[in-house]
Amino acid sequence: MPDTDDTAAACERTARDVLGLAELRPGQLTAMTALAEGRDALVVMPTGGGKSAIYQVPALLLEGPTLVVSPLLALQRDQVEALRERDEDAVRLDAGTAAGRRAAAFDSLRAGRTEFLFCAPEQLANPDVLAELAAARPSLMVVDEAHCVSAWGHDFRPDYLRLGAAAEALGRPVIAALTATAAPPVRAEIAERLGLREPLEVVQGFDRPNIRLEVRRMLDDPADELVAAVAAERGPGIVYTAVRRQTTRLSGLLAERGVRAAAYHAGMRRAERDEVHGRFMDGGLDVVVATSAFGMGIDKPDVRFVHHAQTPGSPDAYYQEIGRAGRDGEPAAAVLFYRPEDLGLQRFFTGGAPDEETLARVAEAVAGCRPGTTRKELGERTGLSARRLTKLLDLLERAGSVRLGARRIDPVPGAPDPREAAGIARELAERRRDVERTRLEMMRRYAETDDCRRRFLLGYFGEELAEPCGNCDTCRAGTAERREAAPGPFPLHARVEHRSWGAGQVIQRAEDRLTVLFEEAGYRELQLDAVLAEDLLKELPS
Repeated sequence: MPDTDDTAAACERTARDVLGLAELRPGQLTAMTALAEGRDALVVMPTGGGKSAIYQVPALLLEGPTLVVSPLLALQRDQVEALRERDEDAVRLDAGTAAGRRAAAFDSLRAGRTEFLFCAPEQLANPDVLAELAAARPSLMVVDEAHCVSAWGHDFRPDYLRLGAAAEALGRPVIAALTATAAPPVRAEIAERLGLREPLEVVQGFDRPNIRLEVRRMLDDPADELVAAVAAERGPGIVYTAVRRQTTRLSGLLAERGVRAAAYHAGMRRAERDEVHGRFMDGGLDVVVATSAFGMGIDKPDVRFVHHAQTPGSPDAYYQEIGRAGRDGEPAAAVLFYRPEDLGLQRFFTGGAPDEETLARVAEAVAGCRPGTTRKELGERTGLSARRLTKLLDLLERAGSVRLGARRIDPVPGAPDPREAAGIARELAERRRDVERTRLEMMRRYAETDDCRRRFLLGYFGEELAEPCGNCDTCRAGTAERREAAPGPFPLHARVEHRSWGAGQVIQRAEDRLTVLFEEAGYRELQLDAVLAEDLLKELPS
């Protein structure tokens, strides 16, 4: 076993001499040291907090190349350029890479001349790419935006579901999973899906005290008040809306007020989206009015506000989106224009589960497959899109009907009958939907609380804030109070068990109530008197 102090010292030297980092931020050295010693790490750190250094330093200390998986092509380009400026050999592969350049990149990787290879997750679905990478024997696999692997996550991407199997196919290198925002259930699912082995978990910096939090309760369409608020703001900003048509409507209303505004949503052509993104980053636009499609990779430090025209589906999504404001540390604002009726729209988005007939059809197709059938072959057989098929296969794998590899799909010996597997998978999907709705309920509670809003959000992510923040509307109104650790049973972070909802953890605790995140039932608020009177909970050993 390597000496941890020696490894930490080597990481500090490399960070200083190669990356020019005279001082490391909290959590960086701990994560670097773990990775350099061959231990998996799950790192939750805000954008701009130094996540790239966390993998680049151990990559230079480990034998073998480093694979970086990221969904953001622009960020891949930026990181490759930054590495090359330091004379590190780095390459990037995407669907448009010419065959000759691709072959040269793999030759260089195998020969040890290239240290870093960047690719999107869908590249690892290509058996030829996976075989070439396996031949290079990578020592470190970095999964950026790791929350995309979690169906709890706000940016869930089915391509990420294959990454755990891909890591095994690559010889199981050390894995670094990186993300900016992940609540406890998201972190747990990241570790499970990627197959992390006793990972070091580093969670840093959920609090963004420079962002002023505010909720404006609306009885009618908030458009007029929102447009007036945005027109009065100084500096660039983002307005999020839940539906595409509102991006065009609100950006048009802002333009009428003299604001340089543009719409952005997933239904636009890639070239149009890239143009809006580029103009905003370069200062050619004041405001982008967008759906959640305007998300990862928006690292513009001087965004002064992020406002929401409708309530997002979870605190996870909300905190990720408002976290795009004030990254320069200067004052910024996040205003939620809240109408209770808008919660119905989010319930619609989370509603529904795949029908049993479709699940049974896929399960029957899998049962009739020869071992090693590819996803493409199964897609042709079932007539389903790759995205939908991936989601259904994930459910069927959890139901014990199929074993998914990075390259192949195998039926499971002794698997449940296709109809039975479909029923189990449907039940799993319904349970997931019900949990999603408890997260929406947490968003409603955020909007309606008279306590410190920052304390509410930080509590959701597992952090405590005793003093009111002083920078939210409830604090300014004087309704938020200092909160001492509540005495009595079921303290914060205690492991508990409910007789109906199973095991969970206390994530918020007040004198008269507690909020528990149950593994199977999601977020539930319980009145302490009822818990004690009816003996609803028992505390588990930690």
